[in-house]
Amino acid sequence: MKKSVTIFWFRRDLRLQDNAALYHALRNHQSVLPIFIFDKNILNQLEDKADRRITFIHSALHDIQEQLVHMSSSLEVYYGFPIDIFQQLLKKYTVQAVYANHDYEPYAIQRDKIITTILQENSIPFHTYKDQVIFERKEIIKDDGNPYTIFTPYSKRWKQKLSTLYTQSYPTEKYSTQLYKQPAVNLPTLLDIGFQTSDTLFPSKNIQKNIIEKYSQQRDYPALEATSKLSVHVRFGTISIRQLVQQALQLNETFLNELIWRDFYQMILANFPQVGQGKAFKPAYDNIEWVNNKQHFEHWCNGQTGYPIVDAGMRSLNATGFMHNRVRMITASFLTKHLLIDWRWGEAYFATKLLDFDFAANNGGWQWAAGCGCDAAPYFRVFNPYEQTKKFDADFKYIKKLMKL
Repeated sequence: MKKSVTIFWFRRDLRLQDNAALYHALRNHQSVLPIFIFDKNILNQLEDKADRRITFIHSALHDIQEQLVHMSSSLEVYYGFPIDIFQQLLKKYTVQAVYANHDYEPYAIQRDKIITTILQENSIPFHTYKDQVIFERKEIIKDDGNPYTIFTPYSKRWKQKLSTLYTQSYPTEKYSTQLYKQPAVNLPTLLDIGFQTSDTLFPSKNIQKNIIEKYSQQRDYPALEATSKLSVHVRFGTISIRQLVQQALQLNETFLNELIWRDFYQMILANFPQVGQGKAFKPAYDNIEWVNNKQHFEHWCNGQTGYPIVDAGMRSLNATGFMHNRVRMITASFLTKHLLIDWRWGEAYFATKLLDFDFAANNGGWQWAAGCGCDAAPYFRVFNPYEQTKKFDADFKYIKKLMKL
């Protein structure tokens, strides 16, 4: 006889604590089975078989498994196409319901529609919840009911609406006895899914209060250890955005604003779907005639432009998967405003390299740099690499360190 379970599907929320959909699944059902799918639709597009992000995810899954085993439960990890995996699960178990957290990216929306159809055909409800942002879609809107397109007024309304209702944690631990009980299931190795272990040292997910307290004064200086390095944890949900906002409210408003930018770009993606289809936020800017010199682009990718701050940033990206935010703006401006290369080329390159790659933030940042995004200052904003170096790396500490790579 098939066992009866309720499935909780991990996606970009790789933690047991303060997890919205997991909380609702545990609170409303018995025998909650946590699963994760290494999605072939995504993995098949990754050319680097030592992709740092896959190693990071794999490590996070082992952390979750260790916690689940202590609760006499287990994670089940699958490798394949989600449609096939869910058909396997429906044969293996009597599935009462499926729970997951919202994902706003174009592929994720398409994937979830397909899974919803399969589940509906079997009379199985699919419940999804907001988890990776504080405010989503049209929760923050202008007085006329339209979404904001400029960050500053959006952030003001965001802060006005914020209350403890939006930042309180989901106490999943209260309902941990509702987890499906079974012996530990072996997780597939990276080799099993066609990948190799990356030797990247991942940053800690511990919130360093001393860094956040000084964030306003020091964040623009790439040679300093002055940024939280939490972006990869926020991206894959190994830390709760609610926990992070609680800390930011106590420690530093500038840091809070960076978290609000995340919500802003997810909101833009949800309300202006053309940006998820390779188009400029401002349609007129799709008519730009770019130079698109392939040799210049290759030099930019390899950190060989001859502009030290640009090359240092690109070498950092290639070697570590990390690039300081100030340097991201400099390198993006250089590609689009100096080399006159289509921002989509840079967006795609960052997508293959960034450890914290997030579609909405990456797209929003590139359109901001190119001047075609949701911002009041378009084509005339240029980051002069020499002036930026004078301001933020005057003694060349960052440049000297990275140019050795």
